[in-house]
Amino acid sequence: MEETVLLVGGGGREHAIARALADSDARLYACAGNRNPGIAALADGFETLETTDPAAVSDYATDVDATLAVIGPEGPLEAGVADALDDAGIYAFGPQQAEARIETDKAFQRRFMAEEGISGCPDFETFDDPEEACDYVDEYDGDLAVKPAVLTGGKGVKVIGDQVTAEEAKDYIRESGYDRIVLEERLVGEEFTIQAVVANGDLRVTPAVQDHKRAYEGDEGPNTGGMGSYSDAGLELPFMAESEYMEAVDILQETVDALDGYKGILYGQFMLTTEGVRVVEFNARFGDPEAMNTLPVLQTDFLDVLVAAREGESLPQLSFAPQATVCKYAVPEGYPTDPVAGTRLTIDEEGAGEALLFYASVEERADGVYTTTSRSFAVVGVADSISAAEEIAEDALAAAGEEGLRMRHDIGTPDLVQKRIDHMAELRGE
Repeated sequence: MEETVLLVGGGGREHAIARALADSDARLYACAGNRNPGIAALADGFETLETTDPAAVSDYATDVDATLAVIGPEGPLEAGVADALDDAGIYAFGPQQAEARIETDKAFQRRFMAEEGISGCPDFETFDDPEEACDYVDEYDGDLAVKPAVLTGGKGVKVIGDQVTAEEAKDYIRESGYDRIVLEERLVGEEFTIQAVVANGDLRVTPAVQDHKRAYEGDEGPNTGGMGSYSDAGLELPFMAESEYMEAVDILQETVDALDGYKGILYGQFMLTTEGVRVVEFNARFGDPEAMNTLPVLQTDFLDVLVAAREGESLPQLSFAPQATVCKYAVPEGYPTDPVAGTRLTIDEEGAGEALLFYASVEERADGVYTTTSRSFAVVGVADSISAAEEIAEDALAAAGEEGLRMRHDIGTPDLVQKRIDHMAELRGE
């Protein structure tokens, strides 16, 4: 039977998913709040709709006779889109609303880890009274990370001793308007992500990726949705040992064992510290940009994974090409605090050279593709080494030009990667 897959979401992550499905024996349809020209070019149909409206997504899935659905962003998961699709008899590769709380409610996430005894949980407290949270900041012996319990698009965390002072953190708590705040010990080390494919109790892991949240080169500036990322030709990253990668995998396995019936992607954001691997957060979907590192080197047919998940079968083992990847985002000038939209892009997939081009948030007009106020597009280099992949990505950015755009050129460079290695060596006292 030919499968008909509905892809929910219209960003760079979803463009990567669409490309992973494009060569398989499936008809692909997509829906999103924005029309992504890269996805539209690969799909048999593209519908612009509100993806956090479960009925609208379910109705469209029924209209196109979808046999499977893949949910990309966290917003539809929080809204219960997977529940609506499952109820309509269309298997949704993505957790239902209750299970998605592992991402969508950070207070629940931490309490769940503590109650289930999952390894790697930092010290934390949750608050629904801003003044009690501020008192905790005053009393705590050490630095804290301030996290709104709700979704903030990766931009809501403030770290005392890194981004803000204790006084600035208290001002943020009082002025932010968030109903619930999580305060947890500041973790010091190197961050990395492992994304796992989960269904039917099975866990299949992917290579580790390091994302770069800060807006400016040298890890300066405010947090963003992610300015780029890199992965190595093996499973682990240059600053970590295989045993440390496996420690993170064990934490993911503990989490899946405790989440009854979880399906979709479980993304673990980890901090490698001198005390071992700790959990920064869990997400309930592919990362953006990390999907653009992982899916281009996935050699297993992603459709086979989806069908096995739906049929209740054991998931196939995942095979990855032994290649490194470097992803760099181009964002509108002023992003994330005061982005300026309306720049016409001069790059297309042919003009990206050896790099892969993934559109994110853009507006397609009659005379071309223009920036919006969110991340515009990503270029990904794939090669035998991180440095070679970085050069491919950088060449594509050069072809795109910098008028009206901003990029972090340091992501994946030998100097930056060596800084990560040296940082961990310094923390270990080597």
